[in-house]
Amino acid sequence: MSEVITLPLQPATAEALAPFGAIIGSASGAKPVAVDFYKGAVSMSYPARFECDHPVEITLANVEPRAGEVRYMERHAQHTQAFIPLAGKPFIAVMAPPSDGDLPDLDQVRAFRFDGSAGFAMHRGTWHEFPFGIEADTQIIVLLSSQTGYDLHAKDEVTQEAHGPDLDKKDIRARTGRLFRFDVE
Repeated sequence: MSEVITLPLQPATAEALAPFGAIIGSASGAKPVAVDFYKGAVSMSYPARFECDHPVEITLANVEPRAGEVRYMERHAQHTQAFIPLAGKPFIAVMAPPSDGDLPDLDQVRAFRFDGSAGFAMHRGTWHEFPFGIEADTQIIVLLSSQTGYDLHAKDEVTQEAHGPDLDKKDIRARTGRLFRFDVE
């Protein structure tokens, strides 16, 4: 029997996400800079830094609503991974700050509700589960290392975990007896 820990949903703000990464959107607080070449018609801001030791894949994930339970968490050693929603659909992300240990600090696991107007880029090593869709057909652009795909396909059939040069995906419930859950409000 697992100990069930209910996570309250927090709004995804720049301040709340700071220990985990950076928000990508106008709420980041990054100041736009005009591009002179376009006579003020174009301005750019730099809300997050993306780092990757391998070629970057731009993938499109179609995320459907699923049970608000977090059994697995993963982290990436070789890139910062980013999630950017399309069509303004909301989603939920569950994260824990990077840690030196073999598992996330379970007291630091948080659930964030994104309203669909912004995405996020995680720090290297941020523990997370893949975003949860709130509405059907939620499309999210995922920037990730090409190595991640290889690592995900190297799942251990006994433990159901995946490990590789970039990915460290752990079964939190099997290892700790804890299961995180949240309610979609």
